[in-house]
Amino acid sequence: MDAGPTAMSAGPAAMGAAAPSAGTEVSVDLLVVGAGPTGLYAAYYAGFRGMSVAVADALPEVGGQIAALYPEKLVYDVAGFPAVRGQDLVDRLAEQAGRWNPVYLLGHGVTDLDDTGAGVVATTDAGARISAGAVLVCGGIGNFIPRELPVGSEYLGRGLRYFVPRLDELSGQDVVVVGGGDSALDWALSLEPVAASVTLVHRRTRFRAHERTVEQVGNSSVRVLTPYEVEKISGDGADGNGGVVSEVVVANSDGDRITLPAQSVVAALGFIADLGPIERWGLDLRRRRILVDRTMRTSRERVFAAGDIADYDGRVGLISIGFGEAALAVNHVAALLDPARSLTPGHSSDA
Repeated sequence: MDAGPTAMSAGPAAMGAAAPSAGTEVSVDLLVVGAGPTGLYAAYYAGFRGMSVAVADALPEVGGQIAALYPEKLVYDVAGFPAVRGQDLVDRLAEQAGRWNPVYLLGHGVTDLDDTGAGVVATTDAGARISAGAVLVCGGIGNFIPRELPVGSEYLGRGLRYFVPRLDELSGQDVVVVGGGDSALDWALSLEPVAASVTLVHRRTRFRAHERTVEQVGNSSVRVLTPYEVEKISGDGADGNGGVVSEVVVANSDGDRITLPAQSVVAALGFIADLGPIERWGLDLRRRRILVDRTMRTSRERVFAAGDIADYDGRVGLISIGFGEAALAVNHVAALLDPARSLTPGHSSDA
């Protein structure tokens, strides 16, 4: 397993750099599909086991769902961190993986996997071709598309948003958060210290979020309007095309209406998960996840899966579980690519 990558390697400092261009040819021992926490840990661990690695992800930066949806949220169940901000966790994982200089193909969604007998060839929607001895799919929940707010779509990018990657972008604004799940309530609480005002609008009287989070919102300065729905979003008209968001009208089933000043509307109505091309890769699936055996191998000999996209009886959906699954898969990949290599990795302190 000494084949080096044939495309430029990118360490943590290059995470925001442009992905390799169309026509890029990459040859590595292991292709990791998905640059979320599990994928990043897999990239580190495969490097530790002496493999060359490429990491492909359809998103333009590493971090997966955490970086896209919850970068400011505190995570409490990762070993060694009493609490860690989502983006900080991603940054640490990228730094850890960067020791082995994996090739990052960001903005490259893997569309096809073809067996060659001695390995797998993957192609991406950006025109790259990756030859690998094995593939480890760490695709999380797959592609995730936000559920759209029924009104106000014309203000998307002009005050209406589905993600809050940086809280300070909404500093000093009047913010309306729409939704009743964990994301909506988490963002309402996170925005409370930085926004001028936060109003939470939900169409039902009961929330789907964790009970403690609901209690925290109730004890905060966040204004809660239930059962209300957004009826209309209006703009200031400054650019002759509706301008940017300036107010939101919400209504309940009795016809009561409230007009709220707002410069930002955060629609946190959940997401539609889609496995996308993975469904065409000939893998055994269950509940829209990839079935694996005790070695994390799928129904294809050289394709493994780990993290939330993997499924087996008794699996628990924790980030820490995904880390363990990634290490387990990588160790079995190492033995698959070179039977002379031990399945037991030894201690990292001895490296």
